[in-house]
Amino acid sequence: MPEVRSWIVAARPATLAAGIAPVLVGTALAVAADVFRWDAFIVTLIAAVLIQIGVNYANDVADGTRGTDANRIGPIRAVASGLITPRQMWAGIGVVFGMAALAGLYLVKLGGPWILVIGIVSIAAALGYTNGPIPYGYYGLGELFVFVFFGLVATAGTRFVFDRTLESGAWVGGVAMGLLASAILLANNIRDIETDATADKRTLAVIVGRRNAVLLYAGCVLGGVLTSAVGVAFDWLPAPTLLTLLTLPIALPLVRRLQHEVSGPPLIRVLKGTARLQLLVALLLSAGILIA
Repeated sequence: MPEVRSWIVAARPATLAAGIAPVLVGTALAVAADVFRWDAFIVTLIAAVLIQIGVNYANDVADGTRGTDANRIGPIRAVASGLITPRQMWAGIGVVFGMAALAGLYLVKLGGPWILVIGIVSIAAALGYTNGPIPYGYYGLGELFVFVFFGLVATAGTRFVFDRTLESGAWVGGVAMGLLASAILLANNIRDIETDATADKRTLAVIVGRRNAVLLYAGCVLGGVLTSAVGVAFDWLPAPTLLTLLTLPIALPLVRRLQHEVSGPPLIRVLKGTARLQLLVALLLSAGILIA
């Protein structure tokens, strides 16, 4: 079997914030509604991180076997570099999604059949991202998938698990998390735009071009930070959630760097910085909910 470090590299730790952040927001809403329970929080967090790792593993094996990662910029990919064979990676995918499914069964007990539906659809969507006969990540739909499943579904689903109810704040928080998760993927795809185009991987960045992709990134980042202001204006979120506006001095330099840097390590820093930004927005949004 490959070394543990190879599996950790393939899990892409820098992107795991996309799985953690919406769980924090959904849990904060549950605490504010006085329906928090530790078992629901811990199991939901484990399931979310496992699904994120499963998505990364599936992407690694798909891009590795298709040759997309052959000349990529950035951290090495396990299958493309030979650290893990495709067969081993598929076994790892089975283990990770199997563990996520076990966690999901516990959540079904808490949240009812809707959680089962969410779990099945989420895993199917994760596998179909870069695998299967029509891998939608290769046709410019990756950001939409991320917005829906790592934003709306993850945030609202977390809130729903606690007492099978939802409030408007869960959807607003889901929009913020979805936009920032999409920005993470955009940063990744803008970095890889040339190698993806060469490998005929039609990401959204490849389809619309670098300039328009950077504009979309800016919209997602600023939209994610400013969503709380919209929520407060319509009384969907409490006023203290405006704390997320404190992240603007972090968000704006990321946009400027992506505008001016073409390739290399600076783009990798933008990717990691965007992931940290999402986690920070989630923490401030959650803090605002709890303060209120």
